[in-house]
Amino acid sequence: MQESLLFDLIGLRVSRETLERLRHFAELFEKWSRTINLVAASTQSDMWTRHIADSAQIFALSPEPKQWVDLGSGGGFPGVITAILLAEAGAGWVHLVESNHKKAGFLRVALSETGARGSVHACRIEEAHRQIQHCDAISARALAVLDVLFDFAAPWVERNPDLHCFFHKGRDYQTEVDKAHGRWSFDLLQHQSAIETDSVILEIARLTRKI
Repeated sequence: MQESLLFDLIGLRVSRETLERLRHFAELFEKWSRTINLVAASTQSDMWTRHIADSAQIFALSPEPKQWVDLGSGGGFPGVITAILLAEAGAGWVHLVESNHKKAGFLRVALSETGARGSVHACRIEEAHRQIQHCDAISARALAVLDVLFDFAAPWVERNPDLHCFFHKGRDYQTEVDKAHGRWSFDLLQHQSAIETDSVILEIARLTRKI
């Protein structure tokens, strides 16, 4: 599918300049993937649908410029995509947290060469809240079960109770939601993915720990 049509599918209009930034990111990704395992090899051939457009759905749900923390950024999904989309607005920022130093090196190059609005924190997620004092939103994709993600998010939620989390999840997400309710109270808004029929984006608000 044509790149611009993919963004129409998720209800997001992007400029020609933003598309060029995304294309350059895709080229960098392909180059670095020859030596670093950034994503599963089986999904790399479908980069624009499976990764770029799928990641952009989070930005489409909350496009106002804000301070983001992207947990376990890996190959840049969704963090770098969000940071590229923010460049068009000239406001907002993405803090990408990635403990693997080779992947962190790729992320820094990708942000720099695309002019994206973000920075990389090469540290463990559990330590990131000491480097990043405040955020308005948290994102993560294919990282951990919901209960663990809530533990990761908790330090920022304590500083900003109005914070929203956006987590990509697959078909078994309801099991994770049910388990998380054992330790947490939260408001949940489920967004069906326009890219993957079996996937959702869970928007979490008013997160508080029960025990």
